[in-house]
Amino acid sequence: MKAPSAPIVVGVDGSASALLAVAWAAQESARHRVPLRLVHAYVLPTRGYPQVILTGNEIRQAIEQLGRDKLDEATAAARAAAPEVEVTTEIACCGSTTLLIEESRTARLVVVGSQGLGTVTGMIVGSTALALAAHGKSPVVVVRGASVPDGPVVVGVDGSPTSEAALAFAFETASMRDARLTVVMCWTDYMVESAYSASRFTVDWGQVEADERRLLAQRLAGWQEKYPDVQVHPVVVRDRPVRALMRYGAEAQLVVVGSHGHGGFAGMLLGSTSQALVYNAPCPLAIVRPD
Repeated sequence: MKAPSAPIVVGVDGSASALLAVAWAAQESARHRVPLRLVHAYVLPTRGYPQVILTGNEIRQAIEQLGRDKLDEATAAARAAAPEVEVTTEIACCGSTTLLIEESRTARLVVVGSQGLGTVTGMIVGSTALALAAHGKSPVVVVRGASVPDGPVVVGVDGSPTSEAALAFAFETASMRDARLTVVMCWTDYMVESAYSASRFTVDWGQVEADERRLLAQRLAGWQEKYPDVQVHPVVVRDRPVRALMRYGAEAQLVVVGSHGHGGFAGMLLGSTSQALVYNAPCPLAIVRPD
């Protein structure tokens, strides 16, 4: 269990996208009243460059100084976004994914931008986010798109117990932001027809939708009691998860999904749904692992 003062960690690579992630994370740190930790990873060149007359130590110092300059720039961006937040920095010679996974062990949240600068000076953000979601110990937020300040928090659920972590994160976030919460549950003809493929009976689509609505209401009952201040809009839609979440996310300030489940969100980490959201979500995306 993370300490109440666990920091929000941001991966910094010097890109404009990373600076947007820093500003978003600084404001989130202010809401939670926790420190902000900015981290930068670098790797040393594996090939020599004869035209550059530098020792290995000099090359390391030069690359490390570039990293510190990027952290200084990010610190300034954080303080501009939330002057009251305590900011610390860390630089390490290792892969960015390795560093962020390690940082996630003690982080409340790990935040990355939606674009990087490459494999040496930055992060391959898509693979980094998915690796963090698969192996990290904290929720991951990919800051991309346009967050609608007055929009709702949107969470995708599938009716499984593993959706509880995403719901917990979404309810807490909506409560802290004084935002509405849209809870989206998807079902498709293919999913239902597969379940009834051996049956001679005709599927009653109206009954299927009613069953899904009843299941969603059961999932939400306890959370609505815990967060009576949150206005909840439950949505049961006959659609593919990625299309539904892209549509509702266009007017949202944050989209939240669980890291795995069954039904509409099965195999999200390794499937096309997660990749589509990481690369194309219209607003910041949070991926939440079960505890």
